[in-house]
Amino acid sequence: MKSVEEQLALIKRGAEEVLVESELVEKLKRGQPLRIKAGFDPTAPDLHLGHTVLINKLRQFQELGHQVIFLIGDFTGMIGDPSGKSATRPPLTREQVLDNAETYKAQVFKILDPAKTEVAFNSTWMDQLSPADFIRLASQYTVARMLERDDFSKRYSTQQPIAIHEFLYPLVQGYDSVALRADVELGGTDQKFNLLMGRELQRAYGQESQCILTMPLLEGLDGVKKMSKSLGNYVGIQEAPGVMYNKLVSIPDQLMWRYFELLSFRSMDEITQFKRDVEAGANPRDIKIKLAEEIVARFHGEEAAATAHRSAGNRMKEGELPLDLPEVQLLSAEDMPIASVLNKAGLVKNAAVARDLLGSGGVRVDGQVVERGFVFKLGATHVLQAGKKAFARVSLAAE
Repeated sequence: MKSVEEQLALIKRGAEEVLVESELVEKLKRGQPLRIKAGFDPTAPDLHLGHTVLINKLRQFQELGHQVIFLIGDFTGMIGDPSGKSATRPPLTREQVLDNAETYKAQVFKILDPAKTEVAFNSTWMDQLSPADFIRLASQYTVARMLERDDFSKRYSTQQPIAIHEFLYPLVQGYDSVALRADVELGGTDQKFNLLMGRELQRAYGQESQCILTMPLLEGLDGVKKMSKSLGNYVGIQEAPGVMYNKLVSIPDQLMWRYFELLSFRSMDEITQFKRDVEAGANPRDIKIKLAEEIVARFHGEEAAATAHRSAGNRMKEGELPLDLPEVQLLSAEDMPIASVLNKAGLVKNAAVARDLLGSGGVRVDGQVVERGFVFKLGATHVLQAGKKAFARVSLAAE
């Protein structure tokens, strides 16, 4: 194993918070592999790069010689995580959860080493708890403490319903740490309440408390809001190599360093040198290409990464972009229909041509075909393609 100082430097790379760092140092000093847990509720069948921030950190723990537990929340997934939600989430069926879980396993092993990964399902122990066990678990926390949680507090103050089963979610997630005897648990910053629950429950059940490592929520392609499929600012890890490449080379320049820190496996020394190169006059796009090729290679292989783009002037494959992609900024007081954006950005002769292209499937936004109803959100940035030859990276800013 590396020294404690070397391990701590890699563990803290990109992290938001370590609780409690002194406890983690003591655990590392023992020189024994730690049990590192991260849980994922299979609420959707596909993952995007935002999800991989935690998975990447798990891989770093693997490289340091620790035992990684990829926990699939097939039980908690049927409750629905209330974190950051303003309304009760509809529970998933067991069949939906299990189908999504199988897809998750196939995707995460493009990052994690299967031989060094323990895959667990929290239904394994939760299904074994008796009603008396659940009562004991529920007795460990008060309603008043639950209502201190930000999302519950907001919903309570605005008289939005909070279902009783939602209070069970953080308790069950915390109990997962008891069942797995976790030394460290990873989670996004929005999971801090649930992660702290694990520490408290481990103490209540006579175990040493886990340490907590929170990771930031990755900004989407617009560089503003968190990456989300519903917002359209995501890079799916199962997307075609050309689409993935196009999205990554089109991110705002200032965002690429955040992506390098959280998504790349390059050393921070190498990333720092890239920054120096840009400061010395290197084209930021050339650096983003390095990031795009690394990510494409991770999920599609080296050959796909090597052919993900072509020189300007060559015939481009579907989903690929010219290297001299123009950038256009439009001003507006509100969201704008895609036909108007295409017209104002100069990608079509007039709105009528835009509507015809939209009707025939000839318009792509970030590599995905869109229809007439697509709305370009204020503050968003997207790569637009109209027909076979008209491309631009367009941003819509408030006037």
